[in-house]
Amino acid sequence: MARVQVINQVTRGNPRARRWALYLQWCRYLYDDGNMEQGYRFIWKRPDGSLQPARGQARIASLREAEELIQMARDQGWGDNIGD
Repeated sequence: MARVQVINQVTRGNPRARRWALYLQWCRYLYDDGNMEQGYRFIWKRPDGSLQPARGQARIASLREAEELIQMARDQGWGDNIGD
């Protein structure tokens, strides 16, 4: 198992809106054995603000949406990070 710490994240539109929202996150993964890795993930947030984990999968309607989030991360200076 791993605990996830979100370091940076982006989403389109208003993140406070009460709707489903796709996020791109730069995360630190902390494993039970003491190891740590960093990497990206796409994840959905429900209208109530809770996360929708999907066993490592997040349905993305189009590559354009993913590319927009990636460009937003690059514009913020963390979109070219390289994980472990």
